[in-house]
Amino acid sequence: MGCGCREVTRHLSDRKSRDEKRNFTGVDMGRQIASVLLDQPTAVDMEAVARAIRTRYPDLSVEVIAPTAQSGQRTPQSPLIRCGNELVAVMNISAPLPGDADEEVWARAAMTWPQASSVAKNHRAHIIVATMAQVASPLQEARVVTAVIGGLLDTVPKCSAVMWAARVVRSAEHWKDESRRASAPYPDYPFLLWIDIAPIRTGAGMEAITIGLSSYIEREIEYEVGRLEPSDVLNNVAGLAVYLIEHGNVLNDGDTIGGSETERIEVKHAASACRGGIPVLQIAARSGTRGGRNDQS
Repeated sequence: MGCGCREVTRHLSDRKSRDEKRNFTGVDMGRQIASVLLDQPTAVDMEAVARAIRTRYPDLSVEVIAPTAQSGQRTPQSPLIRCGNELVAVMNISAPLPGDADEEVWARAAMTWPQASSVAKNHRAHIIVATMAQVASPLQEARVVTAVIGGLLDTVPKCSAVMWAARVVRSAEHWKDESRRASAPYPDYPFLLWIDIAPIRTGAGMEAITIGLSSYIEREIEYEVGRLEPSDVLNNVAGLAVYLIEHGNVLNDGDTIGGSETERIEVKHAASACRGGIPVLQIAARSGTRGGRNDQS
């Protein structure tokens, strides 16, 4: 490869800066970037990572790519690994994430993972993982990056968390287990590592919203709870989200969804009234006026 470590660092630093500046409610169809958080700076053995990936995913071809330095000599430790047809960069940073990382991301993580706040304050290093080129689909990109992170979690000590696309944080323990399904068929791949589902209160009442789905379909979901059980709504949102990740943005404005012909719920394309006007799929389990603006796009 003619791509040296310095060029890889610059490439990922530019992308990481863009991700850190993006609000968690923003829409982004660009490539996804992840950070593995470490309790302390730790060396990464890329050959060991490659072996771990092969063990986890026997059908995935894996190769460590050694870039050349400016002197023309091979560098002893490569930040590049090829998984299938995709080239993935792994950059070990001996510093914590920037202190201005979105507090809302960590607050959502703490709702189901009480140690999240402590990890946010106390981690001392992180490993950036991202593809080096445009991938055929966001789903394929997510699968490949997840596979590499799985290999890191199996071989690098003191991993505490994984931040996905500056929007979703999960514990390293949870990631280590769930990431084994990176190559699973629909709907069994670990999509809840890549997106979040959270409750919010609006003028119309409670809603369940997605954060990160726009990386796959250019829209988020806002699902009004109404008289439904919150657990049913969360299950509905999760099922719809993974369907859209698999099939793309196939819901048109005015389409209906539901379990039967007598249970149909209309889907509206709208600009969110509570998240800065981002494009959303608004879904109400009951009739009534919603707080968004129909954008017909």
